[in-house]
Amino acid sequence: MTSAVAAVPALHPVEDAYARLTEVFPALRVSLWDAAPPSGDGWVGAAGLAAGGAVLDSFLSWDDAQILRDYGQRARPDVVASFALHRYAWPACLLITVPWFLHRRVPRLPLEDVRFQRAMGRMAVRVGSFGCLPDDPAAGLPGARVVADEAALRAEVRAAVAEHLGPVLDGFRPRMRRGPRALWGMASDEIVEGLWYVGHLLGEERRAVAELARLLPGGSAPYVGSAAFRELTGPDGQALPTRDRASCCMFYTLRPEDTCVTCPRTGDADRIKRLTATA
Repeated sequence: MTSAVAAVPALHPVEDAYARLTEVFPALRVSLWDAAPPSGDGWVGAAGLAAGGAVLDSFLSWDDAQILRDYGQRARPDVVASFALHRYAWPACLLITVPWFLHRRVPRLPLEDVRFQRAMGRMAVRVGSFGCLPDDPAAGLPGARVVADEAALRAEVRAAVAEHLGPVLDGFRPRMRRGPRALWGMASDEIVEGLWYVGHLLGEERRAVAELARLLPGGSAPYVGSAAFRELTGPDGQALPTRDRASCCMFYTLRPEDTCVTCPRTGDADRIKRLTATA
């Protein structure tokens, strides 16, 4: 007679979530590594960005050239740094929020365990530990950090993002003319807008909005503000979800007439017009 055992994932506990992310958003592919990370050929380590030296200089030069190519003008150095930070932080947050959203698993990703190849839209990670709920089939696996309930798991998400992004923000800070509050406002926006977008691609936008509102209700230091979702009413009475960013993406410095739809500078009438045109 054989004893029954709980089913456990055949793959790494976060691997399915990363595969699903790539399925709906092919511009980002995430792979897992164990013995040695990918290197060369445009790969950059998060630790190198946080150090703020030559690795960051090279990273910023890519954005400087891209802005000149796409907009026909050079951006201020702090604007270049803001664009570059966004291009790293947006996918980096998804490494943590997507497994949480899909499977209630929260990977911890120290700097040295993340590599990024943005030209190819690739990230590579080593996941040594992850938070999960007591009833998760993966709770007994090596590296599992079992927490009591959903509220505790949300705290794990906030802690995991802060652990990873905090040193990166410190590395970028001298280049950006922004203080800690503004940088953590930017981190808050990257968490919210990344998962909001992916939730839409998954066909679960309403759940993503609700989950993010609980994740960032306001007052969750070091994050600034709340998820800040609200609804507008379209011309045919349809509900149009929107939010107000806690930080500025600085795009207005290149195109003053073209603000983001979630920018506090964008009035509700303009938002409704743009959101209904997109729909």
